[in-house]
Amino acid sequence: MAEKHFVLFYSYVPDIMEKRAPFRAGHLGLANEAVKRGELVLGGAFTEVAAGGMIIFKGESDAVVKTFVDADPYVKAGLVTGWRVQGWTTVIGEGALTKVKL
Repeated sequence: MAEKHFVLFYSYVPDIMEKRAPFRAGHLGLANEAVKRGELVLGGAFTEVAAGGMIIFKGESDAVVKTFVDADPYVKAGLVTGWRVQGWTTVIGEGALTKVKL
């Protein structure tokens, strides 16, 4: 099965900046482990942090994202009020997995 990109969208509690400190090292540690395995491509919070965050994953299925979410200290602590995964067909750019040639 070919690798695909998946985008994880998080919605946060309104006071995420005040509440995340005790869980931030664990969250970033989990993310760094996923980077080392080649699963996490890019991630971060939106400019308006309370609006949420987005992480781009690479894998054969969205299971890689669900495994991350299940282990994420932010989710376990209730700092994430909702999340969703969207498959993403990437067609242009250095990291595109379904390149279109014209």
